Amino acid sequence: MTRTGRYPSEVRERAVRLVTEHRDQYTSEWAAITSIATKCGMTSDERERLRELERENRELRRANEILKDRIGFFRAELDPRLPR
Repeated sequence: MTRTGRYPSEVRERAVRLVTEHRDQYTSEWAAITSIATKCGMTSDERERLRELERENRELRRANEILKDRIGFFRAELDPRLPR
């Protein structure tokens, strides 16, 4: 059974290919890896920002659901003709 990683296999294969092809343009292999990883969106800073945005999105969706429920409640209170 193969292990699934954080990134799709196409992205990993592309990053490996880019490092192999452009290794001589950098002072070391590690410099090539970190530079290409950043360009491919594989850095921890970007992952952290994505996590923050996903968390904020969940909170906003939850707040919207609460507001929708409250609107329904007050609408029913103000207009007794509406079913409860």
